[in-house]
Amino acid sequence: MLSQRLRLGVNIDHVATIRNARGGRFPDPVRAAHLAAQAGADGITAHLREDRRHISDHDIARLSKEIDLPLNFEMAATEEMLKIALEARPHAACIVPEKREERTTEGGLDARGQHNHLKPLIATLADNGTRVSLFIEADKAQLDAAVALGAPVVELHTGRYCDLHNDGDAKAAALELDRIREAARYGVALGLEVHAGHGLAFDTVEGVAAIPELTELNIGHFLVGEGIFIGLEAAIREMRRRMDAGRASARP
Repeated sequence: MLSQRLRLGVNIDHVATIRNARGGRFPDPVRAAHLAAQAGADGITAHLREDRRHISDHDIARLSKEIDLPLNFEMAATEEMLKIALEARPHAACIVPEKREERTTEGGLDARGQHNHLKPLIATLADNGTRVSLFIEADKAQLDAAVALGAPVVELHTGRYCDLHNDGDAKAAALELDRIREAARYGVALGLEVHAGHGLAFDTVEGVAAIPELTELNIGHFLVGEGIFIGLEAAIREMRRRMDAGRASARP
């Protein structure tokens, strides 16, 4: 059964980025999570990186205790992050690739190539009551690997589509969107729940939201940036409106 209403997960990492630029307590990413809930978000996403460049361990502890929305804990597949996830017991854990030198996540996880490393980690998280997702490219081999690993959810990387759109390469962007659409269809046929995210903005979200197999989008950096100009709540409400418009366009 295809999803009717598309869920919005709001990533609050870059509220913490602004806080950490100066130090201290402000702006508070947990306050941003509460604002996101008021604005209609369906969940909160936070990525605790190895170098703690934005979200901190204390942020994760507070989010786990203080917000009512489901917490999606983005994490690298390391023993350190596994231990934190087991203690925090988030609703979901999205396993992402991570390199110290990258500014942001640059591509999908190689679920196929890291099978032996990922399999026990995914099983441990699942046994602890956390729903595991894998952040992967829109590639059938990676979707097959997710099934083999026992991950019930995947999140398709939309960064390349957004970059091509932003560069004005409409033809290439359309081809990439088709690739995402086909991967979502294939993932659902395999029995996976399919999400998408990375780089989405007002002018790119509707095309992705129109893919009926998707059940959730995770969006953060753009919302935090737009919040500087129109307020975070207003930015989230506008994103919600555009997602709903995109989803409505897909209905027969």
